[in-house]
Amino acid sequence: MESSKKLTLSRKMRKNRINDQKWSYPFLIPAAIAVSAIVVIPFLIGIYYSFTKWDGISVSTFVGLENFQRILGDKEFLASLWFTLKFSVVTVLLINLVGLCLAVIVTKGFRGSTILRTIFFMPNLIGGLILGFIWQFVFIKAFSSIGTAIGVEALNGWLSTPLTGFWGMVMMVVWQYAGYIMVIYVAFLQGVDESLLEASSLDGATELQQLLQIKLPMIRPAFTISLFMSLSFCFKIYDQNLALTSGGPFKSTTMVAMDIVNTAFSQREMGLAQAKGMVFFLILMIISVTQVFLSSRKEVEV
Repeated sequence: MESSKKLTLSRKMRKNRINDQKWSYPFLIPAAIAVSAIVVIPFLIGIYYSFTKWDGISVSTFVGLENFQRILGDKEFLASLWFTLKFSVVTVLLINLVGLCLAVIVTKGFRGSTILRTIFFMPNLIGGLILGFIWQFVFIKAFSSIGTAIGVEALNGWLSTPLTGFWGMVMMVVWQYAGYIMVIYVAFLQGVDESLLEASSLDGATELQQLLQIKLPMIRPAFTISLFMSLSFCFKIYDQNLALTSGGPFKSTTMVAMDIVNTAFSQREMGLAQAKGMVFFLILMIISVTQVFLSSRKEVEV
């Protein structure tokens, strides 16, 4: 008798839950319309235009796979893709390394750690164009003055070579984004069970051993999130690239986003630019999904 009552009660609760879900669906309609209008529909239209020849004004002409065939022979696009890959790998590693180090420092619990968190996070609040012009002044004016004062010629003419332009981009983006990634690591580090740390300290573990053997394994989900966010951010950089180097010297620091924009608005080949965007989207999707899959599998293994 009692079991039948429990079964009836569970059925009523399930029915009420289903009814509540039905009432929640209408509230999703405005969000669904907004996402469709801003993301889904333009994306589908973009897929169509990637198979056309269009200058943005006249009527588009369907050309099939011609744009994608042109991409395979476009040396400038392939060079920008290679530069973007190199830049993203180096920058993502440095952003996460610096962000993790900053997170470890500010979670020590000393006086003034809250102020340091604010200071480290502040560069992320600066707009990309403004940030690029600030660092352009630092690299060109400040570095030249310091190089002249101490007699180091390597500091003069910074950003004038492909190598210094590359590392200038890396330094600027790491400085901007490391504080944001720090916040993610801080949130996970503060969630580590203090009893484990206390027990390990009683067993004689040093702070470094606690970090390597307890904290880092327990915050692996933070690595998944941080790597995904920093990877997608670095691949899609445009405004910092435009303000700092404008792709120079001789287009050696042109990233994919800038090459796509130049193709669309300077060369007025919207269809080709859209095809490049589709290729770039597929590459970024494959890399991101692979990274999340590998990182998540390590979390499960723990």
